[in-house]
Amino acid sequence: MSSPLSSLSTVPVVAATRDAGIKPRLIVRSASNAWWVLALLAAALALTFVAKGYQLFQATMVLAYFIALLGLNLLTGYNGQISLGHGAFFAIGAYCAAILILQAHWPYWAVLPAVAGVCGVVGYLFGRPALKLEGHYLALATFALGVSLPQLLKYKHLERWTGGVQGLTVQKPEVPLGLPLTPDQWLYLFALFVAIVLFVMARNLVRSGSGRAMVAIRDHAMAAEAMGVDIKHYKAMTFGISAAYTGVGGAMAALAVEYVSPDAFDMYLSIALLVGMVVGGVGTLWGALFGAVFIMFVPALSENISKSAPWAVYGVVLIGFMVLMPGGVAGLINKLKARWSIHQERRRQV
Repeated sequence: MSSPLSSLSTVPVVAATRDAGIKPRLIVRSASNAWWVLALLAAALALTFVAKGYQLFQATMVLAYFIALLGLNLLTGYNGQISLGHGAFFAIGAYCAAILILQAHWPYWAVLPAVAGVCGVVGYLFGRPALKLEGHYLALATFALGVSLPQLLKYKHLERWTGGVQGLTVQKPEVPLGLPLTPDQWLYLFALFVAIVLFVMARNLVRSGSGRAMVAIRDHAMAAEAMGVDIKHYKAMTFGISAAYTGVGGAMAALAVEYVSPDAFDMYLSIALLVGMVVGGVGTLWGALFGAVFIMFVPALSENISKSAPWAVYGVVLIGFMVLMPGGVAGLINKLKARWSIHQERRRQV
């Protein structure tokens, strides 16, 4: 569905390209960004053969959290809806993947689109009636979802599918076509491919007319509605897309851990996802990568520093991040890039 805001973004671009002095700088900046992306991709591919065993597992989990944080950032960072229960969609994705693989005997690669569809529908159905709630009321509604789902997974009448308290064991995907890779390496490469595809899709979404409508609702819902934006549709759609992303992240985590249980998706997971989004940078897609690294490594680092009070160390680290980088890691990087650009511009003028 095209948005009434779809034509607004072309105006500054056209105006900028009229200036012959600005156009070469834009080309240079785009080329510089492309080199950074290629360098990051090369490093990610090299990690396949450098890291071993548990390190590859950690890298795969970072990618799973990265996918989930992309979804949460679309909801909160780009649409302004606060969720304290996205761990529930992470759990739904993990359990859907486990059930389809174990009971329906689906191949692991076919599970991900199904998980995205299921979580997307659940997210849309949850987001539609929740449209009447805003701010902290919506946060409490999602909090209730995050709290109740682990208990629902233990319900005795669902044990046939969920395994109850004991959970389900998932076999790690086998390496296809006789490739000279270990199962850990193959799963990491598969997760990297999925993460790249979903990142590109999210990037295209936020740059489209629908993405501008999402941001307009976040910035000023009344003004967006006056311009003809269907607020109910876009809010529910964003909730569904966000849930689909988070569910795929949960499915990737289930394949990496090879096990799912209700206690693995407690309320801490939802809070950790929210913290990761803020640390990485709210309203930035690249920030999801830094947030995923924070979720994966900082709690373990805190425990290594102090086994008696790991959460105290975690709290100090989190406070340090918020004081030094109030806009998140991505915000700090953008600020440094802006200062560097100003410095380069002054050197040219001299």
